[in-house]
Amino acid sequence: MNILVADDSPEMVQIVSAYLKKDGFKVYTALDGEEALDIFYQEKLDLAVIDWMMPKIDGLKVIKTIKAESSLKVLMLTAKSTGEDEFLSLSSGADDYITKPFHPQVLLLRIKKLLSLAHSFYIKDLLIEPANLKVWKNEQPVDLTKKEFDLLMMLIKNRGSILTREQLLVGVWGMDYDGVARTVDTHIRRLREKIGDEIITTKRGVGYLIEQEN
Repeated sequence: MNILVADDSPEMVQIVSAYLKKDGFKVYTALDGEEALDIFYQEKLDLAVIDWMMPKIDGLKVIKTIKAESSLKVLMLTAKSTGEDEFLSLSSGADDYITKPFHPQVLLLRIKKLLSLAHSFYIKDLLIEPANLKVWKNEQPVDLTKKEFDLLMMLIKNRGSILTREQLLVGVWGMDYDGVARTVDTHIRRLREKIGDEIITTKRGVGYLIEQEN
């Protein structure tokens, strides 16, 4: 997938680009808003990471232009952190918003979440269509319940990280759920029966994960 990283700080561009490239993304970089829009018009992008305070054309105007002409997912980076700043960022059309300083791994997770919501993708022999809540295995539809689909998506969005039963309970069933953690085990078992045992890995005594592909 192709990602645009636009920020007036060369150091920030280098750090973000390095993490994205390590995870297999192709990265285009820009140091000002004008250059960012040039890349937007010239390249086929899957997502853009745009800094607010950039020379020539600021990030808000860049995002408004992108959103007026495409459905490209955009994540805004900024040192601005007030509620009003967040409102302006999201009002400009940004799909997500993260303030500096931030941990690059958190940014990476935010990016993966946006991409997973925007595109169909493969996990081994599964085709996932998040927008339609559909899963296909070897070109055959898989009949998942809403909770099974949400459980699968949470594992996918945190791919490579072990999630405990408690984390999965909160993420899928919500904090108000008064059931037991074994509910997760039951749903994981049913999910495996439908999608195959090889997709989800069990870490005994810890939790579950979907491994990163090498």
